[in-house]
Amino acid sequence: MASIENLLALMERGTDSALLRYSLAGEMRKQNDLAGALPHAQRAVQMQPDFSAAWKLLGKILAESGDTAMAAEAYSSGIRVATTRGDMQAAKEMQVFLKRLQRNT
Repeated sequence: MASIENLLALMERGTDSALLRYSLAGEMRKQNDLAGALPHAQRAVQMQPDFSAAWKLLGKILAESGDTAMAAEAYSSGIRVATTRGDMQAAKEMQVFLKRLQRNT
């Protein structure tokens, strides 16, 4: 897996994309850098609004950051996107995450 430094270098060279931002957010989340991961996850869904996995990652980052209201919004948007795309596995996963979130608040 690409390191955060390599992903940032790609972005600095102008190779910006939703997948790059998603990857960067995921790597930063693995390092427990939620504050650093959040803007990249947000940018990924802005760049490609039908990217189901990016919505799921955004929801996770927001939930882990303690922003349950925004996490619920991200999961709800992700469920709509995934359902529209026929990505039923992602939709089911986000439904589970959303229910857990709602149950714990």
